Amino acid sequence: MFAIMECNTAYGKDRVVTKKSSPRKMSLYANLSHKRKTKKDLKARKRAEYLATLPKHPVKRFFARLHPKRVAGYWFSRKGGMMALKVFGILVLLGVLTVGSLFAYYRRDLNSIRPSELAKRVQTTVTKYYDRNGKILWEDKGDGDYKQVVKSDQINKYMKDATVAIEDRDFYTHHGVSPTGLARAAFNNASGGSTQGGSTLTQQLVKQVFFSDESQDRGLSGIPRKIKELILSIEVERMYDKDQILTLYLNESPYGGRRNGVQSGAQTYFNKSAKDLSLPEAALLAAIPNQPGLYDPYNEAGHEALVARQHKVLEAMQDTGKITQKEADEAKAFDILTSIKPQVDDSENITAPHFVLEVRRQLEKELGKATVGRGGLTVKTTLDLRAQQAAEQAVATGAAMLPLYGADNISLSSVDAKSGQVIAMVGSVDYRKEGYGQQNSATSPLEPGSSIKPIADYAPLFKQREGTNYAPGSILRDENINSIYCAGSAPGCSLNNYTRRFYGNVSIRQSLAGSLNIPAVKAMHIAGVEDALKTTRDLGDISYCADNNNAGLSAAIGGGCTVKQIEHTNAYASLARGGAYKPLAYVLEVRNASNEVLKKWEDPKPKQVVDPQVAYMLSSILSDAQARSITFGSQGNSYGFNVPNVWTAAKTGTTENGNGQAKDSWFMNYSPVVATGVWVGNHDGRPMSSSDNSVVRRVSNDFMSAVHTQVYQPENKWTPNQQVERPEGIKELAIGGRKDVYPSWFDQKAGIANEKLIFDKVSKKKATDCTPENARIEIGVTKTTDPITKQAAYIAPDGYDASKDDDTHKCEDVKPSVSVTTKKVPANSNTVEITVNIMQGTHPLNSLKVQVGANLVADVAVSGTGTYTTTVTLTAPETVTATVEDKALYTGSGSQQSP
Repeated sequence: MFAIMECNTAYGKDRVVTKKSSPRKMSLYANLSHKRKTKKDLKARKRAEYLATLPKHPVKRFFARLHPKRVAGYWFSRKGGMMALKVFGILVLLGVLTVGSLFAYYRRDLNSIRPSELAKRVQTTVTKYYDRNGKILWEDKGDGDYKQVVKSDQINKYMKDATVAIEDRDFYTHHGVSPTGLARAAFNNASGGSTQGGSTLTQQLVKQVFFSDESQDRGLSGIPRKIKELILSIEVERMYDKDQILTLYLNESPYGGRRNGVQSGAQTYFNKSAKDLSLPEAALLAAIPNQPGLYDPYNEAGHEALVARQHKVLEAMQDTGKITQKEADEAKAFDILTSIKPQVDDSENITAPHFVLEVRRQLEKELGKATVGRGGLTVKTTLDLRAQQAAEQAVATGAAMLPLYGADNISLSSVDAKSGQVIAMVGSVDYRKEGYGQQNSATSPLEPGSSIKPIADYAPLFKQREGTNYAPGSILRDENINSIYCAGSAPGCSLNNYTRRFYGNVSIRQSLAGSLNIPAVKAMHIAGVEDALKTTRDLGDISYCADNNNAGLSAAIGGGCTVKQIEHTNAYASLARGGAYKPLAYVLEVRNASNEVLKKWEDPKPKQVVDPQVAYMLSSILSDAQARSITFGSQGNSYGFNVPNVWTAAKTGTTENGNGQAKDSWFMNYSPVVATGVWVGNHDGRPMSSSDNSVVRRVSNDFMSAVHTQVYQPENKWTPNQQVERPEGIKELAIGGRKDVYPSWFDQKAGIANEKLIFDKVSKKKATDCTPENARIEIGVTKTTDPITKQAAYIAPDGYDASKDDDTHKCEDVKPSVSVTTKKVPANSNTVEITVNIMQGTHPLNSLKVQVGANLVADVAVSGTGTYTTTVTLTAPETVTATVEDKALYTGSGSQQSP
């Protein structure tokens, strides 16, 4: 019976209300209570009976409980079983909580690792350099491990099947983690053992990409990394399909030595792409990642183990049904080791090595060493492989000539005149030449000699200026100026021409074409050293005198300063561009492994350094073989200077050591489309045995001929004998009887006076008191004053030299003489025989004239002392006169009255 009591506190009265329960419910509760009590009593009785079997003493009782039979009996009893289940449940719960906690804890560390970008991390680390037309120049694999990444369709099925069969047979069914493999790997890590391949392909991929630096951690220290691998593996499986994961794995895995990625292994060992691998080759490559150090095909000590592993791969492929027994047996029978290609140095496969390495150096400077070091770049360079091959062939031809001249090295640089792009570069006679072959002379500092003159001397001189302006026809007297040039220099200083002689009143055209030193120094003196050097650098010779803060007039002839050949070539290209500078370009485009453009060449706006008329005047001089003959003679129109069907402007250069021995030989030339520089010398600066410039001329000639006809002409960028364009303003003037080109701002009256001088017809020099009257001629000349020495200089018509006196005639010369005799033959006839006896003087005889009265009866050439006889018919007596003239225009006469 249950009662409900209600209390009324306000009135202090209690009221009890009773409610009857059903008999059935009362019986149910009574039965339950009775069962519990019975069960409890039974449990207490059993415990009392158990305790009665134990000793009374507490210590003895404790140890009695630990008796093995009692312990075993407990755990194998129903009660013990229930306890075991409870303990197991608790442990499972704790395990789940622990694992969940660990996952949550380490998941925080993975926030910076985005598995969605796994593919971006598996990138090619090989940087590929191409020429401008897509021809491969070099695959730069760096100094450490490298990999080449290819797409799935570039890896053949054998390779994929072999890898799955040997590394992870359940790859296509698991979701990133294999429970059995995980347990095996956990035990192995805890015991510090070697890797047994317990991880799935996905786990291995995650480890290689994200935890390569921690992959050697074993034992307890490796557990955190393993947990992270598990988490990321599951994430990766969610984000990528199986083929993507397998392709990433094949692109990332190690294949022996420095080679990562199946493409790297295929190319290195079999010289083929991964898509072209045969079954034995694929099985061999699939065998390597398990122990890439041992199984490296170039590790001869591991060959037996490698072949055994390859056979194991083939058996695994057969077991998984990917190949038949016959295919496996045939692949095993194939002697795979004989198909391994010999190991080669990466540099052996480099084309245009000096150029490519210079490109890499520049990219490291521009993009950073870290970016270039990571690799994976695709670099499209400016080099034209056709031009490079022509350059290398020309250098090889020149190399065969070097022993004749005591030299051992050559370098060549060539620049596209329109763009400033480097199209060819040979830095030494042979990149693999022991000792110095890898030294790039095309980018090394070298003394330019006279090759600097057009850039540093005459380009600044030809600029428009106040007062007197200069042009190719202007005179800068070639004379001794040691008092100016050597001021403040050490004793023994002197300035001479290469020929060790002075040429007097020569035009700038002759001075520059003939490479005279003294007019060049005068040109820099007039322009000013500071302005001359600035113009030189602005035109492209950026390094000229950069390391010489005290450069003086010696810089006019290349003394005490250095250039870099490639920059020097670009300075000449600026002349071909009409005096406009463009920076050198080596690279057209750079893309990273993600195909993002890091650098792209854009045609820069040219900087006009000198007026186009200045550049044209220089081109006119440097292409003038006649003007060059003043010092070069007929050589000035031979190979190098004269390239068949290719108009070029050219300049030589020679440097000497302190003992007057030639050290460097240069040849610079350009056409409207290409500028080229060639240097010859010894790699260690030793003097050559000869100053002859045949080698540089031959190399330049062969290259310029080939690059125009084989590269530029087929692309319609050049036509035979094409010349630089003549700019507006250029005019032709005849000054002092000499015709030449002048700029629009040239005033032919400024600083010029017209006079007349008496010249000797024979020597074509100024007449002296000893010059015979017959050899004298009066000619109009133009008089100027030398700006340096203040001496008068005369511009005379071509062929006449107003700077020198007649040196053909001497006052002590003996003139030629003649005597004349006449007689009738026979005596009573009208026929008169004339006999002339001729006597030679100092100079050889030239001619004899015989005149009867007013009539010339004989004009013959004579060579020396002798007798000349002739006959004439006369009806009356006449005066017979004979006049002999020698080659110096001295004359002698004699006469006689005829009978």
